[in-house]
Order: sequence, then structure tokens, then C-alpha cells
Amino acid sequence: MMRKRLVPVVALMAAGVGLAACSTTPEAPAPARASAPAGGEAAAPEDGAAGGDPALLSGTAKSNNSAANTGDWAVPNGGLPVGAARQSAQRWVQLTASRAGDLNPVVVNGAGLTLYRFDNDSNNPPTSTCNGECAQTWPPVTVSPSGKIFVAGIKPSAVGTVKRADGTLQVTIGGWPVYRFAQDTKRGDTLGQGVGGTWFGVTPAGGKAGVPAGGQQTPDTGETNVPPATSAVFFDDANFSDIGASQGVAGNGCQNLARPGVASSIAAPGSFKVWAGPDCTGRSQVINGDVADLATIGFDNAIASVRFN
Repeated sequence: MMRKRLVPVVALMAAGVGLAACSTTPEAPAPARASAPAGGEAAAPEDGAAGGDPALLSGTAKSNNSAANTGDWAVPNGGLPVGAARQSAQRWVQLTASRAGDLNPVVVNGAGLTLYRFDNDSNNPPTSTCNGECAQTWPPVTVSPSGKIFVAGIKPSAVGTVKRADGTLQVTIGGWPVYRFAQDTKRGDTLGQGVGGTWFGVTPAGGKAGVPAGGQQTPDTGETNVPPATSAVFFDDANFSDIGASQGVAGNGCQNLARPGVASSIAAPGSFKVWAGPDCTGRSQVINGDVADLATIGFDNAIASVRFN
């Protein structure tokens, strides 16, 4: 058994019934876990971290200045990259809490494609059972040991990797290995949802998107029993879009945004308060997790400061 531990690097600057049956079962590897403390800033190497483990960074691929045609951008319409394209694709993976079709929240990659989990896998210990032909239909989300994983709206502690039967590292969320669906070819596609009764979009905590679960909290329920956040990523465009700019904020107490009055969506792993004025003054609103469109709460292009804890 192998255990891979991601190296956290903070950078807050700124996803047919017959398909489910095709699987084989490798020796169960040990779980992989990661954590990235919020706040502060640390320089990240160009490809991964020292020691040969994927580096975990807060924000998006764009906010971390990733090169064009690399990582998730190397396969923007799905499919399996081969040769040099495969090596380029494994340089980084982006995990963003978002909305796709009727699924909210659900995790998408840097190209906006929905990520899924498989009931025949295990999260304790993390185990991937989709290999061979199954992996052609459900491409596993893999990353180089010297690559990077960008997270936005997902707790870093929920992200890890597991070693597959072919030796590659597959990304996990809540211990569950994550995949794409070959028939999803554009942002918002969720054609893999419910296939075979075993494939479901994966939530930011590793749960099944669109499937009620006892006690599972979703960001848009209006409930307040959400853990406090100590960081958040603010996107200039709605729906956590990676097209526009984004900025990260972290720390304790009141924090001013470097670019106030431009945010249209927020990805955050918990509850905090936003203010229309600097230094936590003026109109305010409690945020309980991700908000895909700040216009729905009257705060589009209006946030100037936030208060954590």
C-alpha cells in the first residue's frame, strides 16, 4: 500500500447501466490527505513542490498564472490526452465548487467540466476500481507527482490523491477518487449523473451531488449551521468563472479586498460576513458558503471588505 500526502502551498492572491459494470479491483491503497493553511503567501515552484508530491494551492489556474494548453486546459472538451498532451495535462488540476445543470453545488475542473464519483469505489481507504474500458468512458482525474492541484470553494483538507493500478495518482475529494465523463464535452454538461445508479457528480465534501443525504448541508439552503470560514476566493464574474480575474482573501477579523467592488461570485468553505464599505463598514450580509451569483443577494460588484471568525 502507498500513502501520498499532498504538500500545501498557499497562494490566495490574487467534476447506460452497462457502463457502471466495467471495473476491476486493485489492491486497496492507503488514503491520501492534504491540508493547506489559509492566510499569508508562499512561493510555489513552477511544477509541483519539492519532494515529488503534488502541490496544493488556493485559487484557480488562471489566478495562479498557469500556462495555456496545460493541465485541464489541455483537454477542454473532455477525452483522453495521449503522448505529450497527456504529460502536459497532468501538470495541474483545478477543483472548483460550482453549478452544472441542476447540480448545485458540484465540483468542476479548470475547463468547467463536471467531475464525478463512483459508488463501486471506496473512500475508506480511498480505492479506485474503474480501470481498462471503464477508464476510457470515465477518465480518472490524474496529476503528476510534481504537479499542482488548485482549489476554490473546497476545503483543502478534503483533497488528496490515491495511487491507481497503473501507478498514476488520482485526485480524491473526501477520499473518493474523481473522474470525468467522456460524453460531457462542454461546461454545464452533466450527462454522467446517475448512470447505472452508481455515478454521481461529486460535491465539495465528496458527497453525491443532487442526492439528498441526511444532515448534508448545501450552501444555498439558507441555514446557518455552517462552520466559520477563514478564507474565500472572489471571482469577477458569476458562476465562479475562470474567464475573468479572481482574488483571494484570508486571515482573522476584518480584511479589505485588494480590488473592492468587482466580485460577482464567491467560493468559500464556510460562513463569514461581507461589507459594502472598507474596514467592515456600511451594508453587510452573512455568507454561508459558495454564492454563484452575488446579484441574487444584492451584492454584485459591491463587496469591499469581509470579516472572518
